[in-house]
Amino acid sequence: METSLRYGGDSKALKIHAKQKLEIDTNTFFQIRGELDTKSGQPNSLSALIRHYYPDLSATLGVGVRYDKQDGVGGARYAKNDKLHYTVRAKKTFPVTNDGLINFKVKGTCDVDQDFKERKSRGGAEFSWNIFNFQKDQDIRLRVGYEAFQQVPYLQIRENNWTFNADYKGRWNVRYDL
Repeated sequence: METSLRYGGDSKALKIHAKQKLEIDTNTFFQIRGELDTKSGQPNSLSALIRHYYPDLSATLGVGVRYDKQDGVGGARYAKNDKLHYTVRAKKTFPVTNDGLINFKVKGTCDVDQDFKERKSRGGAEFSWNIFNFQKDQDIRLRVGYEAFQQVPYLQIRENNWTFNADYKGRWNVRYDL
């Protein structure tokens, strides 16, 4: 199980995030995610996805459901009683260098409410640069991207277990992987 502590500028509470992947076959797995808000002591969100990896295409496709306690999901406003969402997500990676350390990714997600009335799409493109042994026992990953639906550039800096995300609209968050 992968766990992390998360805190963002738009939140007033530390969140505990957990993710578990269960292999169905070589390229398909069942993924469960959950997030606990430490301020309220309640789960913030739960999701279950079936994801398939297409190694010949360097692509993934996932289909599943998500339960959110929050009013908004990724900037979208759903009705307060509308908590179950269906989701489809896809990602395609294009290696820029032969060693695979610099990549270009195109990714997208579409969420719909339980009645298939409201839809929220997210998607974008990013460059990712992995630097192994930047210093002794220190790996760095830099990502620069553009979220197409919100029309906002973003940045991610990851150093071993620490990740910092920020975008042009002033939103930010920090994650520590346990």
